Amino acid sequence: MNFYPLRNFLIALAALLLLNACTTHDDLPTHVLPEAEVVLEQLTRANDYWQSEHPEPGWAFWEHAAYHTGNMEAYFVTGNQDYLDYSLRWGERNGWMGAKSDQPSEWKYSYGETDDFVLFGDWQICFQTYIDLYEITGDREKIARAIEVMEYQMATDADDYWWWADGLYMVMPVMTKLYQVTGDELYLEKLHEYYTYAKSIMYDEETGLFFRDAKYVYPEHKSLNGHKDFWARGDGWVFAGLAKVLADLPEDHRHRDEYLADYQKMAATLADAQQPGGYWTRSLLDPEHAPGYETSGTAFFTYGYLWGINNGLLDQNTYLPVALNAWQYLSDTALQGSGKIGYIQPIGERAIPGQVVDAESTANFGVGAFLLAASEMYRLVQNAKVELKGLARE
Repeated sequence: MNFYPLRNFLIALAALLLLNACTTHDDLPTHVLPEAEVVLEQLTRANDYWQSEHPEPGWAFWEHAAYHTGNMEAYFVTGNQDYLDYSLRWGERNGWMGAKSDQPSEWKYSYGETDDFVLFGDWQICFQTYIDLYEITGDREKIARAIEVMEYQMATDADDYWWWADGLYMVMPVMTKLYQVTGDELYLEKLHEYYTYAKSIMYDEETGLFFRDAKYVYPEHKSLNGHKDFWARGDGWVFAGLAKVLADLPEDHRHRDEYLADYQKMAATLADAQQPGGYWTRSLLDPEHAPGYETSGTAFFTYGYLWGINNGLLDQNTYLPVALNAWQYLSDTALQGSGKIGYIQPIGERAIPGQVVDAESTANFGVGAFLLAASEMYRLVQNAKVELKGLARE
């Protein structure tokens, strides 16, 4: 991972840290990088709490699988064996499968929670973690089902597999990860084919955001005050999914510029929609539609910003203040002393006026999103520490 695009920023940060040493906390500017040890404690507190409260991993459906994408990142930055073991137990419990039907002629991809919905993306997100675990262990059994399912899917003539925004997070990274494992270019070609279909029914050219699905496209559907209604978690899935795709897509791939342009346009629009308290409301462009804190969308956005800054794809002078403001909300408000992550909108598909989302509102997928954001923040501040030491010697 290349962090050198941060160097100019870090030179300025050195002066800021000198100021930190000789002023009180109340006198400091708002956007100061947190200490690496503090971020690590916050990440650990949140994940330890979740795993202690849920000692037995759940099924392979999307809400649990989304948590494990965050748990794996937590493992990568901490090396905590307990985190790795937790995801290994989860994969073993589910037989390294999503939906378990062994009759391809019966496989479906509309919404469904039963074992015949093998081609539905909410049953395929688990493959992301299985692939990560394969990369660690070298055990091919962990990805046999993923390859079987995705190769079957790519052999069909259909291109409308991703008909809802969430599906872009669920499956796009599966395809880039399997490309990395197999070297099969078909994964990248079909990725772009399916993404093109998704954009054709959900993408808004003006803002660069995605409607949750075709039911919510403006002007047929409007927010409370007549605006375009972009659901925060839905666009969080997309923004984070694009970051994951860019992480694994070859630098010279012919479609990379499109993914990058979409990612950067989202970043610009989302920055303008951020609330003063660092969070994003559930309806992004109409804060009055469903006002107040919401953690899952905010955490996915924070992850997307920090990943882009860490990898030189987002301008740090423009977007680091956005990410730090969001992290302050996540670490000071969403994260509680016990380790519980609160203010997570429950499972749904839209911003709902009047829905109660409070400090007790928690969920596995939202914890996973927090872990993604915390892991990227830890990488950022760890690198800042190393770079500043190097600058001090020059």
